Amino acid sequence: MTIAIAIEPIPLEAHPDDGLALFKRGNALSALSLYEEAVSSYDQALKINPNDDLALCNRGAALHHLGLYEDAIASYDKALEIKPDLHEAWYSRACAYALLDSPEKALKDLEKAIQLNSQQYTQLAASDTDFVSIQADPRFLELIQ
Repeated sequence: MTIAIAIEPIPLEAHPDDGLALFKRGNALSALSLYEEAVSSYDQALKINPNDDLALCNRGAALHHLGLYEDAIASYDKALEIKPDLHEAWYSRACAYALLDSPEKALKDLEKAIQLNSQQYTQLAASDTDFVSIQADPRFLELIQ
């Protein structure tokens, strides 16, 4: 069964300097798979608050969905400069590195993500198709056990 959802535009014209509204708009657009628009919304939010680690991380995720892995990594890098224990950024950057065929960097970042949140990432990594290129690597297998 398909459920249609009517989405009202989020009126930002009245509050163009509302970083939280722009961040939430980016999240909504990402949830709708409108990744280019989401990146634009995150960019606007980051003009207001350039140190918003979650906006940077979510921007990276949207870029990741667009296949722009190097740009996504740059966004994750900035998020990690602000909040070094942001496990979502470590994991997402590991995924991007794996897709760019950089196994050493992918494994290092995955290890850090698992150190920060082992319950979430050991199970997720085991089935994440982003890691296809390293799934047979003994180091990967050790990390997800």
